[in-house]
This record gives sequence, C-alpha cells and structure tokens, in this order.
Amino acid sequence: MRKRDVVPNKVTYNSLINGFCKSGKIAYVWNLIDEMHDRNQPSDTITYNCLLDALCKNYHLDKAFELFKTMMEKGIQPDMYTWNILINGICRGGRLEKAPEIFQDLSIKGYPLDVCSYSTMISGLCKKGLLDEALTLWSKMEDNGCLPDAVAFEIMITALLGKDGTDKAEAFLREMISRGLL
Repeated sequence: MRKRDVVPNKVTYNSLINGFCKSGKIAYVWNLIDEMHDRNQPSDTITYNCLLDALCKNYHLDKAFELFKTMMEKGIQPDMYTWNILINGICRGGRLEKAPEIFQDLSIKGYPLDVCSYSTMISGLCKKGLLDEALTLWSKMEDNGCLPDAVAFEIMITALLGKDGTDKAEAFLREMISRGLL
C-alpha cells in the first residue's frame, strides 16, 4: 500500500491550535499559524479566538489586544465569542476601564450583547466592589431586552450579600419578583 501525504485543513489546524492554547503551549501555536499560511490555510476567527482566550486567561492582556488589532487589520471580523473573551479578560485582568469602551463599540457596531456579555461585565464590576455600576448595567441589560439567567442572578445576589448584607439582596430579589423575572 502506498503512503499518502495527508494535508491538514483549517479545521485540523484550529483543533491543534486550540489544544496547544488550552495546554499552555502557546509558543507552538505561532509555528502552526505560519504553517497554515504557507499551506494556503489562512487564520480565521476561530484561530484568533483560541489565541485570544489563551492570552487573556494567562493575563497577557497587552498581547491579546495587539493580536486583536492584527486580527482587525487582516480583515478578520470578531464574533460575539471574541468580544466575550476580551470582556472576560479585561474583567479578570483588572482593566475594567476598557470594558465600557468595548461595550459601547459593540452597541455602535450593532452586535447584540447577550446575557454572557452582560454577566461577565457585571461580575467584573462586582468583584471590584462597584455594585452601583453593576446594578446600572443590570438595568441597561433589561432595557435592551436581554433577560438575566441563573448565572447573572447568582453573580448579583452573591455580590450584594457579600458587600451590603441581606437588606440590599432582599430588596433586589423583591424587585426582580415584582417585575416577573423570578
């Protein structure tokens, strides 16, 4: 039987890149990306999302934003997963001052913010003790027709219980019940 050369496609490359990123071996990824391009398998949103996620989870936010800029310069459009990765990275890395800018950019560009986007941002605000800002964002989420899920409620109630005791948490729950959200 004759040996055939197997040429990996974009799905194969993205799977390998995702695996290396998740195992913390980002250094191997750059070689794979070069190989992808050499074999006419250009990077796509999935490729960049894998890298952005790995960089953000390892607190390399500057590198993540440089990579995001490169992605945009190459004409590769971010999807909601890309934005959620960046929002989560900002919240985890303590750069909450950039998050409102990203939220505004998403709104201007017409991306529908989902409950995951809002929950991530609300969680980041709560972790920094910015409960008033988190509650304001909660209201904005509702105003935009995005219904909170169990995760969002848990984030908000846990933060209210931790900071202000039971009074604010009970008031929040009563309000949610009166609105028919619980």
